[in-house]
Amino acid sequence: MVRKLEGFGPLTEEERAVLRRISANGHVIGPRVDLIREGDAPDGVILIMEGIACRQKHRANGARQITAYLVPGDACDLDVALLTQMDHTITTLSACRVVRIPIDVVKRIMDEHPAIARSLRMGTLVDEATLREWLVNVGCRSAIERIAHLFCELLVRLQVVGFASENSYEFPVTQLDLADTVGLSNVHVNRSLQELRRQGVIELKGRTLKILDRQRLKSIAEFNSKYLHLGTRAAA
Repeated sequence: MVRKLEGFGPLTEEERAVLRRISANGHVIGPRVDLIREGDAPDGVILIMEGIACRQKHRANGARQITAYLVPGDACDLDVALLTQMDHTITTLSACRVVRIPIDVVKRIMDEHPAIARSLRMGTLVDEATLREWLVNVGCRSAIERIAHLFCELLVRLQVVGFASENSYEFPVTQLDLADTVGLSNVHVNRSLQELRRQGVIELKGRTLKILDRQRLKSIAEFNSKYLHLGTRAAA
């Protein structure tokens, strides 16, 4: 969390200590577990410290849309105290270390530490910018471009918080998850992955995604990380 928030502005040692303290008492939740469901009353801010989770919506017919991936350092719904009930579900995709921060603690920290408050607000703005980019992804890009763009985005986001190497990261996302993320059928996702493999761009084995040709993947996706507002931290 400290690493992510410092990217949005300098923090004092006291502020770093505050962040380390509130994120120290996490607990491990297994994969495919709902952290909070649509309709639940929120009781605090969920902070992902390890692993990958997602935001998702379900239709009455069982169809699902994944609307965001949450990676280490991401705080879910900073202004959750304004809501009487959740309008979406947050679910772990892999085993995650999770911290639930009481709403009153979040409010006190933001009141007492303006630099932390600013960085947290910047994180929220980046979440909104990422959602806009995902809308463009589903609305304007081809199947292979959608998947390539998502792979590029996750590489950058995970590198920033130290959970990706230069060209690979843990990828606990199933083909069905991927289909529900980019708005494609399972068959279409499979064909697109096979094409990326055929071009020598990616290698997907088990739970690890290795990007063999990062520049080619960026070119396919027309990926530009500016919407993540990472400045010089963006490596991909």
